[in-house]
Amino acid sequence: MIRAKRELLRALHEALSALAAELQVPPPEAAFESPRQAAHGDLAITAAMPLARAAKKNPRELATRLVAALERSPAFGQWVSRLEIAGPGFVNLHLAAAARQAVVAEVLAAGSAYGHAGPSGRRVMVEFVSANPTGPLHVGHGRNAALGDCICNLLEAQGDQVHREFYYNDAGVQIRTLALSTQARLRGLAPGDAGWPEEAYNGEYIADIAADFAARKTVHADDRAFTASGDADDLDGIGQFAVAYLRHEQDLDLAAFGVRFDHYYLESSLYTSGRVERTVARLVAAGKTYEADGALWLRTTEYGDDKDRVMRKSDGSYTYFVPDVAYHVAKYERGYTKVINVQGSDHHGTVARVRAGLQALGLGIPAGYPDYALYKMITVMKGGQEVKISKRAGSYVTLRDLIDWTSRDAVRFFLASRKPDTEFTFDVDLALATDDENPVFYVQYAHARICSVLAQYAGAREFAAADLSRLIAPTETALMLELARYPEMLARAAQELAPHDVAFYLRELAAGFHAYYASERFLVDDAGLARARMALLAATAQVLRDALGLLGVSAPESMLRAAPAEALA
Repeated sequence: MIRAKRELLRALHEALSALAAELQVPPPEAAFESPRQAAHGDLAITAAMPLARAAKKNPRELATRLVAALERSPAFGQWVSRLEIAGPGFVNLHLAAAARQAVVAEVLAAGSAYGHAGPSGRRVMVEFVSANPTGPLHVGHGRNAALGDCICNLLEAQGDQVHREFYYNDAGVQIRTLALSTQARLRGLAPGDAGWPEEAYNGEYIADIAADFAARKTVHADDRAFTASGDADDLDGIGQFAVAYLRHEQDLDLAAFGVRFDHYYLESSLYTSGRVERTVARLVAAGKTYEADGALWLRTTEYGDDKDRVMRKSDGSYTYFVPDVAYHVAKYERGYTKVINVQGSDHHGTVARVRAGLQALGLGIPAGYPDYALYKMITVMKGGQEVKISKRAGSYVTLRDLIDWTSRDAVRFFLASRKPDTEFTFDVDLALATDDENPVFYVQYAHARICSVLAQYAGAREFAAADLSRLIAPTETALMLELARYPEMLARAAQELAPHDVAFYLRELAAGFHAYYASERFLVDDAGLARARMALLAATAQVLRDALGLLGVSAPESMLRAAPAEALA
């Protein structure tokens, strides 16, 4: 069907260009849309309306002339069974059966490359997770990780060369607070005791760090190893050990979640390398700063911010967006002209400040750099009650908690299945359910069912020679149309940074298969029909596997827990 749509689109472009030339107006875009109702056809053309507005003509009249031109096209003669004019000038296309059936052969021929684009030549950096090394990863970090990793996968599927980066905020007040919290534990204090630091971290993980520091253990993170001195007065050593310890813990959690990074960038390096000072000096030299109330301010209002922002406070320390500006200069200088940052919606105010700082530098960095994907935090429900506290973290549910309570597959699918900017409730009980209410089970069970049928098939396994013209049942037609829209869905999801589109598509593809499974028999005596249906099943399984893989979710060939037959009938 990819070939059919490509040829039909080319013919539509030629017909619109010719008609626009006659009318002496610019031609509208040649594009197909999906009708809202299946009875209206497989594809729709709306170009007659904008063409009529430009030419000041009746849109139904132009639709009639367009249909006449299209009917003369060999492509429409081959791939379209009929054209209909509806409403004010819509043109509905009913595809020939051969156009729908062709998608099966296209999927099987392309394999795992089906729906993917060739190399784009574009280098893209995606920065995500970027959690402070001061505690375990919480469920918000989990949503960040799922969203960021899926965006990377989608961009790679569109041929982009993707660089995955984690930015560690390993400098500033929060690191000193971590060190003081660990030091207090080393001295025998606990939360609530007299002398316990007011701003200390209260989770049990602080006690674990203190115990290992006292035991003079060595911890390893992605780029460092640090051996504890055991000295409770060694505050600097305590801080370095605690950061390495928590980075190691975060590494383990991300590995368990199936997330990897190409590079870890340290905030502290921006200071030690002089990048922060150079960035500030450039902004001063550019005349974009001023002194007031003992502080240094950046004129961010010149770039759309609601008010100017403090860069350097009266005590000489920098506000948090200053190293962010320096960091993004480094990204740009490394050649990443396309950068996407995945951050919580509480960072919304950072967007204008960082972009303003980059524009004020006058380095030629494009306006709107970098791009952002902002997400909202999630609520966790278990046993009908909201869960707010993790014993280990002390004040929040961790990513590890979710994985332990359910599974990596469930967590990844659920966290990627909603638009990032919407509130989301993670229902642990639903994630464990074995029925069609649980979306990840519903989709994985579709793949496992197909694998079971294919395993029972005793015929020839070479499906390229299958007679696909035998696939005419209504549920077969619906399933083939779902397979055909996969490439366009992937391209749109990548462009809009929308992994949830993949999750929605998987639900619809699985529903199409389960309806097919309920209405038709596959292992029939008619060898030709059985072979054609096996080809359709194999193509469906291929797309299910690929789409699940883009979400970081497995495609099992069997399910350990059987679903109730009535639930998926």
